[in-house]
Amino acid sequence: MSNLRFTDKALSEWMRGNGQDSDIVISTRVRVARNLQHLPFPLLANAEQSGEVLERLTAVLRDDEHLDEFGNLHIIKLNEIEELDKKVLVEKHLISPSLANESRNGAVFLTEDEAVSIMINEEDHLRIQCLYPGFQVKEAWERATTLDDVFESQVDYAFDDKRGYLTSCPTNVGTGLRASVMMHLPALVMTQQINRILSAVSQVGLTVRGIYGEGSEALGNLFQISNQITLGQTESEIIENLHSVVVQIIEHEKNARARLLSESKLRITDRIMRSFGILSYAAVLDSKEAAQRLSDVRLGVDLGLLNGPDIPVMNELNVKTQPGFLQKTFGEGMNPSERDMYRAKLIRETLGEQ
Repeated sequence: MSNLRFTDKALSEWMRGNGQDSDIVISTRVRVARNLQHLPFPLLANAEQSGEVLERLTAVLRDDEHLDEFGNLHIIKLNEIEELDKKVLVEKHLISPSLANESRNGAVFLTEDEAVSIMINEEDHLRIQCLYPGFQVKEAWERATTLDDVFESQVDYAFDDKRGYLTSCPTNVGTGLRASVMMHLPALVMTQQINRILSAVSQVGLTVRGIYGEGSEALGNLFQISNQITLGQTESEIIENLHSVVVQIIEHEKNARARLLSESKLRITDRIMRSFGILSYAAVLDSKEAAQRLSDVRLGVDLGLLNGPDIPVMNELNVKTQPGFLQKTFGEGMNPSERDMYRAKLIRETLGEQ
C-alpha cells in the first residue's frame, strides 16, 4: 500500500467515530515528547546523529511484539515526499509544521486509521501523538502512555531526577505531556461569553490556541484547549485538570446553545440557512469565510435546524478546503484567488452530493 494514500484522502478513519460530546468536542489529542540520552537534541544534531536516532527508534517499532495491538505502522520519511504532501499531513494534524520543515532524517510512523502518529527528529527525538474523536482525553492518554512504555523499555530517555523528561523547549520539560481538545464553541462566541470563558481557562494552567496550535488563528469558532504546565504536576493531574475544565466549557456551550434557541431561534435559523445557501452557491470563498460558514452549518446540524450534511462530511470539508489539500486536488501552483474559486467549487459539489 502506498503511503501517499495518507495524503490522498482528507478524512482520517478515526474521525468517522463519535466520541463523547462530539457535537462540541471535535477531537482529543495527547502528545508525549521524549529525547534519547547521550545524543544531541534535533536542533543541534548532525545528519549522522539524527540518522542514528531514526535507526534506533525504527528498530523498536519494527521488533517490539507489544506494538501488535496497534496494527501495521507505515513509515513516511519526510525527505522522500513532496512539499505539498508534507503540507497536507500538517493540515490533517498528522505531523507538526516543525517536522514538515525538518530535512535531517525526519520521519513519521502512522497507523492505518491515522489515530497514532509517531514523529521522529522533530523538535524532539520522539513525539508520540494519539488522536480520538470527541471528548476522550483519558482514553487518548492511556494509549499514548502504552506506547511510551514500549519505547522506554527499549531505549534510555534523557531524564533528570529533579526536572523530569528533558526536551528541546523548556515549556515541555517535566512530563513532556501536551493534552488538548479541539472544541467548537459558536454559541459562546455569538452570545459574547467566549472571552470571559477563555480568560478563566488561562487562570487554571491551561492555554487556548487556534486550529493548528501555537500562533494559529481560531477559525470557524474552533478552539484548541491544552495544558500549559508540564513541570510540577504529574501526568494524572494534568489530564484530570484538563478533563474537569473541558466538562465545564461543554456545559457553558450547551447552555449558550439553549439560550440561542429559546431567545433567538428565528435569527439563528436565518443565519444558519444563509450560510448553507452561500456555501451551496458561492463562486468564490476565502478560507476565513468558508470556515465561518461551515461552523454555522455544523451548529445547525447539531441543533436539529438542518437535516444534514453528516458531521464526518463537515470534518472532511474542514481539511479539504485548506490550501495544501486544494492544491493537491486541483493542481499545484494556484494563487490565492484560484484557491478561493476551487474552494467554493469543492464545497458546492460536496453539499450537492449530500
